[in-house]
Amino acid sequence: MIDVDGVPTERDLKNSTPSEDRMRRKPVALHECYQDIPCDPCVYSCPVNAITMKTLISIPEINHEKCTGCSACVAACPGIAIFMVEKKDEDGFVTLAYEFVPLPSVGELVDGLDRRGCIVCEASVSRVFSLPGIEKKTKTTLVRLRVPPEKVMEVRFFRRRVQA
Repeated sequence: MIDVDGVPTERDLKNSTPSEDRMRRKPVALHECYQDIPCDPCVYSCPVNAITMKTLISIPEINHEKCTGCSACVAACPGIAIFMVEKKDEDGFVTLAYEFVPLPSVGELVDGLDRRGCIVCEASVSRVFSLPGIEKKTKTTLVRLRVPPEKVMEVRFFRRRVQA
């Protein structure tokens, strides 16, 4: 169960984390949605049916082997509780929903934040994009961050640095 402060426990994270091998093959979705609330946009946004729920209030289950890394679920999640993670050579990547303006720029250096909002590393913006079709429904922009590979399971948001 989720901790009293709303931050997932180690047990929660262990049960929903893709394997190291899977994160190295291509981007893969993971959820940090641990509350039994009526919500299922992630299920219906997945074009390959990699996300399932037993009931409308069940916690989503992601079949990491079926996931193609398209990011549709990230854009569709109203709780901003789904992320794409990837480890590629010496880099790690985290794709997350970003609903603020102005948008960051590719190459911009930012502070990678953990679930509690604490800085865990320096990150750089490697891509800012919207998904065709979903953009009109959710108006959600996705930001892909380059982070140290050992931080992909920690970074869950970012803070832009003040421009002088």
